[in-house]
Amino acid sequence: MNNGFENLTIFEMANNHQGSVEHGLRIIEAVGKLSRSHDLHAAVKLQYRELDSFIHPDFKGRDDVKHIPRLESTRLTEPEFRTLVEAMREQGLTSVVTPFDEASVEQCLDHGVGILKVASCSAKDWPLLEAVAAANRPVIASTGGLSLYEIDNLVSFFMHIGTEFALMHCVALYPTPNERASINFLGKLCRRYPYLTVGYSGHEAPENVEVGQIAVSKGARMLERHIGVPTDTITLNGYSMSPQEADAWLGAIARAKAICGTDEQKHTTQSEIDSLLSLQRGVFAARSIEKGEVMTREDVFFAMPPSEGQTTSGEFGQYRASYVASQDYEERAAIFERSQPDDMHMIRGVVHDAKGLLYEAGIHLGDEFEIEISHHYGMHHFRQTGAVIVSCFNREYCKKLIMMLPGQKHPNHKHIKKEETFQVLWGDLEVTRNNDEVFQLRPGDHLLVQRGNWHRFTTRNGVIFEEVSTTAYKNDSRYEDEEIAKLDPMERKTVLEDF
Repeated sequence: MNNGFENLTIFEMANNHQGSVEHGLRIIEAVGKLSRSHDLHAAVKLQYRELDSFIHPDFKGRDDVKHIPRLESTRLTEPEFRTLVEAMREQGLTSVVTPFDEASVEQCLDHGVGILKVASCSAKDWPLLEAVAAANRPVIASTGGLSLYEIDNLVSFFMHIGTEFALMHCVALYPTPNERASINFLGKLCRRYPYLTVGYSGHEAPENVEVGQIAVSKGARMLERHIGVPTDTITLNGYSMSPQEADAWLGAIARAKAICGTDEQKHTTQSEIDSLLSLQRGVFAARSIEKGEVMTREDVFFAMPPSEGQTTSGEFGQYRASYVASQDYEERAAIFERSQPDDMHMIRGVVHDAKGLLYEAGIHLGDEFEIEISHHYGMHHFRQTGAVIVSCFNREYCKKLIMMLPGQKHPNHKHIKKEETFQVLWGDLEVTRNNDEVFQLRPGDHLLVQRGNWHRFTTRNGVIFEEVSTTAYKNDSRYEDEEIAKLDPMERKTVLEDF
């Protein structure tokens, strides 16, 4: 992910400076106030064109050709544009410029512009794209009017060059009606390019806040809207916001972000737990029970409300375990007992988690595979140390899928016969090879582990990676930890017949 793009809010000035540097400064000042008021990572965007060469000589001065009168009437000089860029810096704003020709790219560099923007109409202009890439500046590209195939080409071009790059979902209709916003496509871009920052560049009516809110809920991590300052003589177009409308829009975006949360985790509060617990059923003695007696389902009944610390019906039934009374209980008395899950129930929980990773990654196993759970220090420590291993086939060549849960580690070991290559399919993986080489792998990355190489790995957020190797043999792993090394392989593995 590109931190320069994350949570960036861009206010597009376009030609709303009306060809007046004074009015442009007024817009920048208004954006500066909005940025400070809403604590934004904010930018103002300009458009650069070298009009003397951008417009064909035979069409200059024509008022019967679309766009030419507007471009010529709002022309600013090079020093005037430089003044606007410097004003952005003074306001603590990032400068963004859309260059429409190669000469304008050079002007961006001369002005020290922070980010270059590729307009939707320029996203297939390969001479311009090459000049933008050669500028060695962060780049944001709008995708209005582009097919998915054309977006793939654009992404491939900038990623191949190594440009710091982000995408903007955009619809090139001015203003854009709600039914044409296609915000679901934004979600598709987020899934298709998970390591790009994907944002939304909106052209809806200035009073419309709903589209921006929905864009945030679909994963937009960068936003852009047009802004202007109306006066007695200046009227804004149908898709540019006034500072007051921008303030309302920013408030709506902040509410949407609060609703969505800061990440994809569900954070359960204690008050939520307490509220639900008060509606659960507690376990009560159906008869008098003496200390040391084994309690079964026939010896208890379930009813609400439960007392603090009381065994609940869910706890009692979860593991189907027998409870031994730690004290005497009178009939109808609340039961206060705890039971730890046995290996079978812990394994079932691991299977559910592993399936969840596969569902989230969109990986399908098919029908023929073998599953084993590696639990080097026992099942009770599996969530700290271990892995779920799916053996797909094992011939002269072997393929396995290895799944690890968030925060899990796999101990240091080596193989005597097997050479293997890891390739990450989903999530994150840190591999330490030969005790001093550390590799941070993300989807698509691969790493060779030769025979005799010591290696260990861990994941922060969970991982699924592919292990492609020569033939896998039992008893081929040598562990550094003597506590693991002395175990029979079947003591540190559980083979599953059903997944």
